[in-house]
Amino acid sequence: MIKPIIFIGPSLAVEKAERIFNADYRPPAKKGDFLRLMSCINDDDHAIVGLVDGLFLQDYPPTPIEVFQLVVKKNMLVLGGASLGALRAVELEKYGMIGIGKIFELYKKSTIAADDEVAVTFALENQQLQSEAMIDIRYNLFLALRKGVIDKDTKRAAVKVAKSIYFPDRNYEVIINETKRRYPSSSDYLESFRSYISKNRQSLKEKDAIKLVNYVKMKYEGEHK
Repeated sequence: MIKPIIFIGPSLAVEKAERIFNADYRPPAKKGDFLRLMSCINDDDHAIVGLVDGLFLQDYPPTPIEVFQLVVKKNMLVLGGASLGALRAVELEKYGMIGIGKIFELYKKSTIAADDEVAVTFALENQQLQSEAMIDIRYNLFLALRKGVIDKDTKRAAVKVAKSIYFPDRNYEVIINETKRRYPSSSDYLESFRSYISKNRQSLKEKDAIKLVNYVKMKYEGEHK
């Protein structure tokens, strides 16, 4: 069995992933990557491929049909979660692709539907985030509400404003300032959120990516006992 291949970053930094499991970590997937991968894996090889991140703006992502061809290949286990991987797993689960994590479940249940829920922009050279994923914005607003940092009206307003912003431009500074402009009555809560998010930002995408890496580790080590 060859070393598992995982397309990852920026949902989870490779350095963090490597502390969990020593896989073959590759940059976010783009169109053609899965077809090239097929040509490098022999039919007799047992392989695990994990898809977390893909390119949304800088290039085209792998298409469903491209991923499908790998999913149905003999001796192949393909998993997806957290970001583009969650989208493709929902589309291809009936063909054998395995979906991992909360975001996959949210897409599967149609609680969320749009690609821009997970889409972000990032620097290609170091995968440093340049925008925030809508799903992570929702998650942090939910946590802030639960902790009493904001109220329900402020959460609802901030979600509405964030969703109206084109995904490469979504960041907390822009969202907070624009929400204050449109909903001045929520200004105090929004300033509380500004202070809160600077120290308490969490990522549901990262949590799901960690789940995927752990799942790959479990499957790989189970084959080598």
